[in-house]
Amino acid sequence: MSEAAPVLEAEGLRLRRGTCMLLDGASLALAPRARAALSGPSGCGKTTLLRILAGLERPDAGRVACRGVSATADGRLLLPPWKRGVQMVFQDLGLWPARSVLQNVEDVARASGRGDARAASVGLLERLGIGALADRKPGTLSGGEARRLALARALVARPAVLLLDEPFASLDPDARRAGFALLEEVLRETAAAVLLVTHDPWEAERLGGAHWFLREGKIGA
Repeated sequence: MSEAAPVLEAEGLRLRRGTCMLLDGASLALAPRARAALSGPSGCGKTTLLRILAGLERPDAGRVACRGVSATADGRLLLPPWKRGVQMVFQDLGLWPARSVLQNVEDVARASGRGDARAASVGLLERLGIGALADRKPGTLSGGEARRLALARALVARPAVLLLDEPFASLDPDARRAGFALLEEVLRETAAAVLLVTHDPWEAERLGGAHWFLREGKIGA
């Protein structure tokens, strides 16, 4: 695969839920290191689209390819989530409550095959300013600290693609801007392509790159 080839590609994704057509031919492509924001009305299918790209849901039709390899086609999962090179930060964060802050990150590092799992996890927590919280449980963290942990857990796997589902949506404006500034700083040091779902035009502009909109099941500028 040439360096310019997409690391993540979706073609003609379709998904119906009851009488609602959430996705109706949605297509996108992310090149290495690309930055793109995705906006649209609440309930239009943005989170569902990210989950399909990550391999957590199946579309009714369409194709997803990760680093040139078919991952989903014709409603079948051909590549499991852990083999896609894709990591997702969920809107509800999805942290493991019974595991410590360090264990939340280290478990992902080991699952991704990192031989330096402990050192990489400790270093990333320090980098994100929560190294001193390593022994705490996620339930004891503030909203901003929990979001830093979710970001660390995604980044430690060194993904080719990072999917962010409104990671700062529940924070107040000052905390949101502080969190986004930290995200910008961290993203400068990663080779991952980034797709950010956001309702905030400020976030989309600051991220740079493309700004797509999901409307009536299709993705457009």
